[in-house]
Amino acid sequence: MRNQQATKLIFELSRPGRRAAVLDPPDLPVPEASDCLPAEHLADGPPPLPELAEGDVVRHFVNLSTQNMSVDTHFYPLGSCTMKYNPKRNERLASLPGFAAVHPLQDEATTQGWLRVLYELQQMLGEISGLPGVSLQPAAGAHGELTALMVAAAHFRQRGEARDIVLTADSAHGTNPASAAMVGYETRTVVSGPDGLVDVDDLRAKLDDRVAVFMLTNPNTLGLFDSRIREITSMVHDRGGLIYLDGANMNAILGIVRPGDFGADLMHYNPHKTFSGPHGGGGPGAGPICVREDLARFLPRPIVRRDGDRYFWDEEGEDSIGRVRSFFGNQGILLRAFAYLRTYGGDGLRQVSEDAVLGANYLLSRVRHILDVPHGERCMHEFVATAARLKKERGLSAMDLAKRILDFGFHAPTVYFPLVVEEAVMIEPTETESKETLDAFAEALFRVTEEAVDLVKDAPHTTRISRPDDVAASRRPVIRWTP
Repeated sequence: MRNQQATKLIFELSRPGRRAAVLDPPDLPVPEASDCLPAEHLADGPPPLPELAEGDVVRHFVNLSTQNMSVDTHFYPLGSCTMKYNPKRNERLASLPGFAAVHPLQDEATTQGWLRVLYELQQMLGEISGLPGVSLQPAAGAHGELTALMVAAAHFRQRGEARDIVLTADSAHGTNPASAAMVGYETRTVVSGPDGLVDVDDLRAKLDDRVAVFMLTNPNTLGLFDSRIREITSMVHDRGGLIYLDGANMNAILGIVRPGDFGADLMHYNPHKTFSGPHGGGGPGAGPICVREDLARFLPRPIVRRDGDRYFWDEEGEDSIGRVRSFFGNQGILLRAFAYLRTYGGDGLRQVSEDAVLGANYLLSRVRHILDVPHGERCMHEFVATAARLKKERGLSAMDLAKRILDFGFHAPTVYFPLVVEEAVMIEPTETESKETLDAFAEALFRVTEEAVDLVKDAPHTTRISRPDDVAASRRPVIRWTP
């Protein structure tokens, strides 16, 4: 690891007695803390917060921010994560006091505007998915997966069916088997065929009366739409199972095809990936789910309902799996999704996907002669190349390529996922990037593959931190400052 210029922690910059302001003593008597709280709940002294002048605080954090890559400053070809530019209009709307300052325990009569937004968002998400039962409550995509599987489990309990198996595709997101395990299901993997799509024969062999759900992503994580999707969903339905669609890749099919129409029974959205919301750094997020009509009774409560001109929280539902989130989800992200959908409308959403697919295929055509793309002559919103030949011929790995591309002012693409592709390099340009940006990225990739091996292996050269020990950072993270 190379640290070009150490940045001190704000605690290390602290100097005793340094203050942004000094307040006069209060005019009114102030009660002692011990008069208000029991002694056992009082701290021995003030918290050890850093002491700095306001200017020092501002400079510290502004300077730190300049070390970050972001969608506002750099191109993010981050496959599977859909890091698109977020319109600032939606940010401004979400910060309006009438939305941002609402308390979740306010009386319904004082939040009719908010409830109308949430109600109409439910309707739009149901229409786009073709699955009319909607819950906005889950906190993120993985939480949406978990919630949908809880709905599936309630469905089978109500029917008296003892199903305990969830099937997942071998190219699935890692959260799929994790979510299944949390609901108590055993996971079995369905392999991909040579074309990168679900191996229907392997699926058939693993389908039995114990299978509750087949979790699949379509388009899948290789950026391919499964041409046999109706056959696949029919096979599962014929054995009494449900189809759960991981909606991570909805950016490729908005306004073009609805998951409910090709046989999905449950799905989640990632509104921060598909419908404009800050993405990265662990949040904030939201993971609304949509289900077919007969499964809607199991959804978490409350759900926003409409009675004439009045909107209200519906807490009723004896078959509901119960609340899965305090209050009602991340409404700031949901509002951004609402604004995004109202801005584009149906025709605009279709163009979002068409432009995303066009950009991915253009970049695929530019990259194919640099890196092999083992699956598909064409792709949807993303594609997965491989650095295997580059590693064999020049000793450069996918990680080496990813590190060096940072020096050209681009965020690295996703590497080593999905696991079904050796030395995977997963690239998704999204619909918000120009042809000029895509050309510059392709040219940078080409330059990296032609550069001296030692130069690339020692990259990045322009960042404050070069190559941290990722394993140590994961297993022994240092997340708390101690003097």
